[in-house]
Amino acid sequence: MPLSDTTRAKLKTVSTATLCTALFKRGFRNQYVQDVRPLGFKGETMVGEAFTLRYMPAREDLNALSVFQDRAHPQRKAVEDCPPGCVFVIDSRKDARAASAGGILVSRLMMRGVAGVVTDGGFRDSPEIAGLAIPAYHSRPAAPTNLTLHQAIDINVPIGCGDAPVFPGDVIVGDGEGVIVLPAHLADDLADEGVEMTAFEDFVTEKVLEGRSILGLYPATEEQTKTDFAAWRQAKGR
Repeated sequence: MPLSDTTRAKLKTVSTATLCTALFKRGFRNQYVQDVRPLGFKGETMVGEAFTLRYMPAREDLNALSVFQDRAHPQRKAVEDCPPGCVFVIDSRKDARAASAGGILVSRLMMRGVAGVVTDGGFRDSPEIAGLAIPAYHSRPAAPTNLTLHQAIDINVPIGCGDAPVFPGDVIVGDGEGVIVLPAHLADDLADEGVEMTAFEDFVTEKVLEGRSILGLYPATEEQTKTDFAAWRQAKGR
């Protein structure tokens, strides 16, 4: 089922930390993309369906600069084929010694309306990418061309990105901390639960900052907490 505008809007209000907990309740432990960080995070959560590119170790005789003259080269084709509103997710084998992409390709993704880009490797031109109006996540800067180590081989297939399994169409959420992968069939339920969890945690944070103990409050093991939360929601319109 395609990602609905309603679910997308809800997920934009939910942190990756909250979604990790909601996934853990369902038995999912490995959906967080390890060791990736936002470049120039501007405060807006990234949400979109996954469109993937897979790299394999480069074989030198097949990975010269001349490969880019082929209009069907998988890296170039993937950049042009990634649908607007999707998140471009790159499997670089957790190897940031060479770039997964650079500023020109990420700029093209931005101009095509792609919702964001994630790699478990690195980007070249990272200061430039950090200034673009597209969410981007990587491990660390990497100036060498991808051709020195990575060979683009598959488009929109199941991949691993930072040890997280990513299937095409899974829902990718990225915030100021990192990136989480939501199995597509669970996205609606996770969005609903995430909104509820966020409301409760905002209530708890407010009470803690007022000086209240977390005992009986978080988790809500006292009936008074539930009563207070219901009143807080009504007052806040949440």
